[in-house]
Amino acid sequence: MKDLSNMISNRPAGAIFREGDEVVLSQGTYQGTFGVFVRLRKDVNWADITERNGSTRSHPVAWLEHSTARAVQG
Repeated sequence: MKDLSNMISNRPAGAIFREGDEVVLSQGTYQGTFGVFVRLRKDVNWADITERNGSTRSHPVAWLEHSTARAVQG
């Protein structure tokens, strides 16, 4: 199996999220999906969120916004 460790970053991608923050995916295939921030992954540019359907999935942090910010923008 190919080693992808050189693709892992320990630098934050953008906004700061805390466990329990309500978030929305602002980009990507699942754009508009609401969820709750769970944790950053080993690669801190990826995060786990629990989606409203109960599943926990990983998404790029760059695609996340706080859902209150999204609601204010329209």
